Amino acid sequence: MKDITTITDVQQLVHTFYEEVRKDELLGPVFNSRLADQWEEHLEKMVRFWQTILLGEHTYSGYPFHPHATLAIDASHFEKWVTIFQTTVDRLFTGTVADEAKNRGVLMAKIFQHKLEVLDQQKQHA
Repeated sequence: MKDITTITDVQQLVHTFYEEVRKDELLGPVFNSRLADQWEEHLEKMVRFWQTILLGEHTYSGYPFHPHATLAIDASHFEKWVTIFQTTVDRLFTGTVADEAKNRGVLMAKIFQHKLEVLDQQKQHA
């Protein structure tokens, strides 16, 4: 196995990961109901996102949290997302960038989960 070093590697990671997400009984319904016929657009966006993070090639701009703010998701969804992401990385790649991908995935999940909890608290106090 090799490390994540090219856009082709990032594409393989993203597409393989989301194939697993789509089949997952917890995450699949959430993603499939939100994305429906927009999967290709989402995959392209996620490739650009991870290309920017892992390869330092700045092809993504945006606010990745906002689309998640209205989803009915909780800690179990984030745990499952991280598990599938890390398993996918480990199945396909090994090396420093692969390790960074796993670390960034965990960090992103924690940040998103925290932001959702803050939003929920704000709604309860409004």
